[in-house]
Amino acid sequence: MNDRSSTAVPASVIEKIRQVVGTQGILTAAADLEPYIVDWRGVYRGAAAAVVRPANTAEVATLMKICADTQTPLVPQGGNTGMCGASVPNAGGGEIVLTLSRMNKILDVDPLNNTLTAEAGCVLAAIQQAAADAERLFPLSLGAEGSCQIGGNLSTNAGGVNVLRYGNTRDLVLGMEVVLPDGRIWNGLRGLRKDNTGYDLKHLFIGAEGTLGIITAATLKLFPRPAANATAWMAVRDPEAALRLLALMRRHCNDRISAFELISRHSLELVWRHVPGTRDPMSAPSPWYVLTELADAGDEQTLRADLERALEAALTEELVVDVVIAENRTQAQALWHMRESIPEGARQEPVMVYRHDIAVAVGRIPEFIREAQAALEKRFPDVRLICFGHLGDGNLHYNAYLPDRLRTDAAARDAHDVTETVYDIVQQYGGSFSAEHGIGLSKVAELARYKSAVELDLMRTVKRALDPQGLLNPGKVL
Repeated sequence: MNDRSSTAVPASVIEKIRQVVGTQGILTAAADLEPYIVDWRGVYRGAAAAVVRPANTAEVATLMKICADTQTPLVPQGGNTGMCGASVPNAGGGEIVLTLSRMNKILDVDPLNNTLTAEAGCVLAAIQQAAADAERLFPLSLGAEGSCQIGGNLSTNAGGVNVLRYGNTRDLVLGMEVVLPDGRIWNGLRGLRKDNTGYDLKHLFIGAEGTLGIITAATLKLFPRPAANATAWMAVRDPEAALRLLALMRRHCNDRISAFELISRHSLELVWRHVPGTRDPMSAPSPWYVLTELADAGDEQTLRADLERALEAALTEELVVDVVIAENRTQAQALWHMRESIPEGARQEPVMVYRHDIAVAVGRIPEFIREAQAALEKRFPDVRLICFGHLGDGNLHYNAYLPDRLRTDAAARDAHDVTETVYDIVQQYGGSFSAEHGIGLSKVAELARYKSAVELDLMRTVKRALDPQGLLNPGKVL
């Protein structure tokens, strides 16, 4: 595969694209390009010859054909809210950024079939609202839901807080429309729950981070909209107590648990320090906390009573030190706001934050946390953990920072040692070094290090088969 990402895109190619999408569909001025060439954290910065904003699938297909014929690399970008740099162009300036933000229509809502079909540029919150308007639930929920787009969610196989009950994005998709690197359109927008007619092609593109094709639309699963919710914030001694608490709540509340989040106090201290309007809801500090939410088709009173009984049992067994139950949705949203603000709090810190999105088997999370912390403290005695995430499905954001390391080159050099320490232990536990954030730019070396030769060969074979010129999102994933 030829790397043309550092080769200038000829003006003739830009003009061909302009003729397809119109003047309103292409940006070339430096000021207009700026929001598209840097990620939201300011970690990754690239350059682009143009940003293209097609209005429909036919325009995407024509654009892809132009890129294929002229060997022009293209970087798909959704809401640009990713954590690993997958949506940012390389620094050479020889790539075109493709955004589907103009393709933002809800195409169909079918309450009887419990499906919703949307274009890839739809913001996740708009999809959630369209489902709610039909008295249904689209359960994918994450901190960036007000700006991330469903195409990006699909391309990264986003997780979020409701995976425990509903699964990852992959589990929420029934059909898909994709434009291939040669410009052909695969229309797989079927709302079928059973379809055994050969390979399930949609799974090639979910989680591929735009390296195999451009997702232009998807048919998504909807669920009955819960009539009742109950939310609790609990102080616990340690992750072992949190794990036992999860087992207890499963016994008492079974599948009504939609979210179960483990949060270290260091994580929250960043929020309380940097995010206005947030505060500790507890009367006394605790090293660890759990945020859980129940959802049910019944009434609020019954659900709350069931939650209270579960928490009484937890207090009796000394699994919980203290608890706050949200009295209404406003209070519940305030608790969730604290949880979702942890990345923003970390971003505001002047020190280097070393980020790790990992997964291990749920039952091994406490010992992983213990072993990883001991290993980090041996090398960096002053290390502090920003550990939080989805205990119910084994996914932790196991981040760390060193109080005396400002964002300097020296701190950046420490990143390799910190990351290698964490990922080596993840590997020993049979876990994953990327649970829900993908590979992008930041984890290409880790993929090469930790994936088996067979896995890497299979991935490269698929890439060569679908994108033989290597024009889609070059340098990402593989």
